[in-house]
Amino acid sequence: MRPPVAHDPRAGALHARPRLYAPAPGWSIDADVVVVGSGVAGLTAALRCEAAGLTTVVVTKARLDDGSTRWAQGGIAAALGEGDTPEQHLDDTLVAGAGLCDEEAVRILVTEGPDAVRRLIATGAQFDKAGDGGLELTREGGHHRRRIAHAGGDATGAEISRALVEAVRARGMRTIENALVLDLLTDTEGRTAGVTLHVMGEGRHDGVGAVHAPAVVLATGGMGQVFSATTNPAVSTGDGVALALRAGAEVSDLEFVQFHPTVLFLGPDAEGQQPLVSEAVRGEGAHLVDADGVRFMLGQHELAELAPRDVVAKGIVRRMLDHDAEHMYLDARHFGAEMWENRFPTILAACRAHGIDPVTQPVPVAPAAHYASGGVRTDSHGRTTVPGLYACGEVACTGVHGANRLASNSLLEGLVYAERIAADIAATGLHARVPQPLPTAERPAHPLLPSEARFAIQRTMTRGAGVLRSEASLAEAADRLHRLHTDARDALDENGKTAEPGVDTWEATNLLCVARVLVAAARLREETRGCHWREDRPERDDTAWRRHIVVRLNPDRSLAVRTTETTDFPPTLPQAQEQ
Repeated sequence: MRPPVAHDPRAGALHARPRLYAPAPGWSIDADVVVVGSGVAGLTAALRCEAAGLTTVVVTKARLDDGSTRWAQGGIAAALGEGDTPEQHLDDTLVAGAGLCDEEAVRILVTEGPDAVRRLIATGAQFDKAGDGGLELTREGGHHRRRIAHAGGDATGAEISRALVEAVRARGMRTIENALVLDLLTDTEGRTAGVTLHVMGEGRHDGVGAVHAPAVVLATGGMGQVFSATTNPAVSTGDGVALALRAGAEVSDLEFVQFHPTVLFLGPDAEGQQPLVSEAVRGEGAHLVDADGVRFMLGQHELAELAPRDVVAKGIVRRMLDHDAEHMYLDARHFGAEMWENRFPTILAACRAHGIDPVTQPVPVAPAAHYASGGVRTDSHGRTTVPGLYACGEVACTGVHGANRLASNSLLEGLVYAERIAADIAATGLHARVPQPLPTAERPAHPLLPSEARFAIQRTMTRGAGVLRSEASLAEAADRLHRLHTDARDALDENGKTAEPGVDTWEATNLLCVARVLVAAARLREETRGCHWREDRPERDDTAWRRHIVVRLNPDRSLAVRTTETTDFPPTLPQAQEQ
């Protein structure tokens, strides 16, 4: 069994850990637990903590239902169908993860997953039913069985979000909406003592404040906005990963960014959130074709269009390169109008809003940044390397996804590991400790980037660290990012000036932080594995690279990068001994 991670003594010099340049908190509230994020992971953790009698506060960057969960179209994977088993689900997950999954973590996911989905249904989530009254299950890429439960056809995330938000509101749980989390508060021993945050004018409090709590659960979602085109909402700027890095936590596997193969192509200059065309469309029989109508995935993989996402994304990009094309097509005209309207109403509306009718014409698609398989390193109870700091959902690296996430495992991971976090907090008595946070002024201020740096970061990452990577492209990206980093540092060192504190400059600074880590890891991993595709290193190298890359942020904001000895994360002292 992989032991839990614990406080890393190298984090040392607690007063020297950097923080974002921001005003001192002008208000504070106390809680047993603060959950940052309101997707399936965050709200599940909050509900379970509250049910255990813990005073819980939910902090979220927009409204409660505005996170990434609501955009999930395909569904949630679990062995719920006749003839399916957790062992089969485990096998499919391990294959998709390309040799880097933590098998224990996957086994937890697939064995606890079915009951977790049933508890979600008991909470109020209503999934689509088959004619016999049981769950209607579909199939997606990498799955050998129909095990994807969905709601509203292609609106699964929206239904899960609705049910969880209603449950949170019914309990009268304290929530702070429109609040950007800034930094982790710690005490003199390096233990978690809460968070600082900025409420953006529409919440209960204005300006910078703090929630004091001995347990913090990061469920902040992904970092898709580090690229120009993504399926992620505008709030996905890597805030949780950046906060954890500044606090001294370790992150892992950040080079493995999944590019969803079929995102509606809106033009070569399209930026920001792009409409997703769910994997479930291919699961129901849609074909990938080129401009001549040729199904190019046939013969590339036994599952053709339903191969794991990295295989399909690479297949699309290769065909684009071979044909000097900007996109390929997804052809589902044979579905007919009735199936489109009943099974995929959200996708149909999005396509038609952009002048494309999938009932009568193929849909132009191209890969776009979708999901971060890596994140803040945790153990099987969601504990990070900072005592009292937990992480779950896309912000975390539990070891479940390895080098490439299996379709529809993300909602399940958020659900299962959020429940485990709540159980751990309640069982360890962590909430009984009264936090005594260090004054934020005793920590050095991290200089802020100007808001326009966001676009420079996104274009640099898209050009140098996108679907196709090479030493040359990554070196150029690293150089550009380093210049942004040193320009901000030098401006602060020379005259004490930095960009004006605010949401735009905090987000840009967070994006630079996660971009630097991603590129450093991608340069180090000199192979092609899962969704990390190196043109100059096209083969998978199990001898040298069947291991994880772990990164910490040093107090001077340089990066400490190392590899693990094996596929297992390195053993550490049990965290309970540190608290």
